[in-house]
Amino acid sequence: MADNLRGATLLAFAAVLFTLEATLVRITSPVANEAQIVFFRSVSQLALSLVIICRMGDRGRLATSRPVLHVFRGLTSLIMWWLYYSSFRMLDLALATTLTFATSLFVVAVAAPLLGERVGRVRWAATILGFSGIVIAVGPITDVSISGVGIGLIAAAGGAVIVVLNRLLGRTENTITIMIWIGVVTTIGSAPVALFLWEPLALRDAALVCLTGLLGALGMLLTIEAYRVGEASALAPVPYIRFVIAAAVGMFVFDETPGMALLSGAAIVVGASILAIRHEMRQGLTAPHR
Repeated sequence: MADNLRGATLLAFAAVLFTLEATLVRITSPVANEAQIVFFRSVSQLALSLVIICRMGDRGRLATSRPVLHVFRGLTSLIMWWLYYSSFRMLDLALATTLTFATSLFVVAVAAPLLGERVGRVRWAATILGFSGIVIAVGPITDVSISGVGIGLIAAAGGAVIVVLNRLLGRTENTITIMIWIGVVTTIGSAPVALFLWEPLALRDAALVCLTGLLGALGMLLTIEAYRVGEASALAPVPYIRFVIAAAVGMFVFDETPGMALLSGAAIVVGASILAIRHEMRQGLTAPHR
């Protein structure tokens, strides 16, 4: 029996963790580069997955019959994490968070060619409305912000690819198998780049970067568990509290005040995303990502 209250609570905590993760990315940006943050995120993912497997006592979950797809899934996460963190370094927290909501809109665009699904008028209408909201939210921006918005949108589009890959892998693989393969691939992929671009870190800064990676991995675990215990359609609106949390943190920590354009655009994006997600739930497409 579904436990929607527990699922909503877990998703709410995940929203807090993801916002704290993004906040630490901003705080550590003067001393740590994206390569280091992605590396620690990868190691955290791998470590948590190994802990879970050891507690379950089932090392057979490491085995898979689809290694190529797992590697592609891991490489996609590796690239998208880099872009995701870059967007939060370049944009206000509230705007960068709003752009992450575009993932559910991009899912509509990739569903037809990659999964052969028929995309109806409701999903296309929600997608067009959502992207209109993003245009409103972005508003007049500087050249530097244009780059940040572009990176954020590419990361959101990559998130849609991850959703599709999750569905393809989910047909034969369990969640922990997917998670540990992501950890292995991203750790191996990020280690050489992080070593080449390594910046010396003071003990405090190193601890903050490690905490950043751990928060992201924990947020992912809570998200997966939330959708395991609760009904996806009932939980669909919960992740969007991230905008409220991000806006509050942006105001009190970074002195960022969201304007009316951003608030209006974000409201449109959230509404369109929920409409698209609820429709996708009936198609069985949407799944936790990142």
